[in-house]
Amino acid sequence: MPQLFPVIFIFGLGFAGALLGMWLEQIPRASRVMLLLSGALLVAIPLILVAPELASQYGWTGGLLWMALGFSALWLTNHYVYPLCPACAHDHNHDSCAVPLHGFAAPLVIASGLHSFMDGWSLVASGQQSSQALHLAFLIGVTLHKLPEGLALGTILRASLGSRWRVAYGAGLAQFMTVVGGAVALWLAPFAGARWSGAFLGLAGGTFLYLGYHTLEAEWRRRRAQHALQ
Repeated sequence: MPQLFPVIFIFGLGFAGALLGMWLEQIPRASRVMLLLSGALLVAIPLILVAPELASQYGWTGGLLWMALGFSALWLTNHYVYPLCPACAHDHNHDSCAVPLHGFAAPLVIASGLHSFMDGWSLVASGQQSSQALHLAFLIGVTLHKLPEGLALGTILRASLGSRWRVAYGAGLAQFMTVVGGAVALWLAPFAGARWSGAFLGLAGGTFLYLGYHTLEAEWRRRRAQHALQ
């Protein structure tokens, strides 16, 4: 299905990034600029493009409510279950991920898989709207965020698991949830109708907003900690 082509591309990008992170443990540090750019985009896309689209369907109150639900779902998961994004989680010290068993592989794969599921969901949900600019913006935002995320995932799994085959399997499983998320959104679309497709977009926009905020917040915390040590 053509709607899944961008999702398959994003899955391949994330998996390739994880394999690179597994072999080249210093790469995640070099990807910080891309991570910051993706964070800014992930904040801008929901506020500039998604919110007006939702307001045209639900009004500003209803549209922002759908985005708030998506934001809250990831906030609760990230704070009370497990950090969703290995590239921007501020309770992982990625500069010392060579430490054996740094982090926990199983919950990391599950949380990263949920994150990837929402990436796939977001891409398909944005493609169901009439605005091509909206879909392109989602694709660019996910693309920029996926590579540093994959790099960090591969590095942490390498430190946690040791075996490269296990790392490849765990990273592949987590990243393949991108395809699953896109397929589920595509499967639900005919049953949901245009109005509920807008709700899917609102949830996707809320998750984008949270990931962007979390990315920028994590970098601000890191820099503040560095200044405190100087």
